[in-house]
Amino acid sequence: MQSIYWTGRLISRAIWSGITNYTSAADPALKKREVSLVSAVCGFPKDFGRGRISKGQFGDDAWFNAKFKAVEVIGVADGVGGWRQYGIDPGEFSSFLMRTCERLVSMGRFVPSEPAGLLARSYYELLENKQPILGSSTACVIVLNKETSSIYAANIGDSGFVIVRKGEVVHRSSEQQHYFNTPFQLSLPPPGHSGHVLSDSPESADTSSFGVEDGDVILLATDGVFDNVPDQLLVTEMRKVEGEKDPTKIQGVANTIAWMARSLAFDGAFMSPFAQSARKNGIDAIGGKPDDITVLLATVAI
Repeated sequence: MQSIYWTGRLISRAIWSGITNYTSAADPALKKREVSLVSAVCGFPKDFGRGRISKGQFGDDAWFNAKFKAVEVIGVADGVGGWRQYGIDPGEFSSFLMRTCERLVSMGRFVPSEPAGLLARSYYELLENKQPILGSSTACVIVLNKETSSIYAANIGDSGFVIVRKGEVVHRSSEQQHYFNTPFQLSLPPPGHSGHVLSDSPESADTSSFGVEDGDVILLATDGVFDNVPDQLLVTEMRKVEGEKDPTKIQGVANTIAWMARSLAFDGAFMSPFAQSARKNGIDAIGGKPDDITVLLATVAI
């Protein structure tokens, strides 16, 4: 009964978070034939007993969405859990990073065509914080310019995005790994430990830009999704909301993807994408990879 209670509570919280942040088809901007995003969010912490469940955070994962004039921005970050064994809360780093991105976008203090610059500015604010926020995080940010129907994306590490159009994947982020299960990451190590910790610059983020069309489906997620759900299953779910402008239906599919990732993560007999990758690297593995899960699902609408 306890697991049912937690599942219901989490999905209810996710629905609340998602629908209160969607862009309505009745927005005045749509009268100008600008594109916009209709979005929803859902997620789960790996550990229900210890993980955070709040707006903008699921466990050590964090996310945001924000708007400024003709621009909409969404992003996810995944705090590196290994810091917990040193007494450092991994969720604080990722949360600060995303909350700062949200504030900078809302204030217009960013260049829409340079999402890596947005990540860099947020990261450098974190480094300059009077109260050091130690830890590491991956991050992925997508910027939509509604006037030009253009997407600008920056990804550092193994969070990422997939875009489906007419049933096919037309754009996908590239995963950045130093070696197996060790993604690129932004870091702030404890004093005296910088030489022992992986720390990549935000300028090393993989960037891309491309046009979007009415009806496109965007999935932005942390590796808790991509490590556990095969691409073909993700695409099958995304196809269900192509051209969809009803936020409740988009929320339903976001919930399905998040719950699918959660279920497969704890399936010890499933040959997950993570297990397949492990075997390619000479590691005998089977099963899913328990992790925090964050799903941001959006459709492009005119």
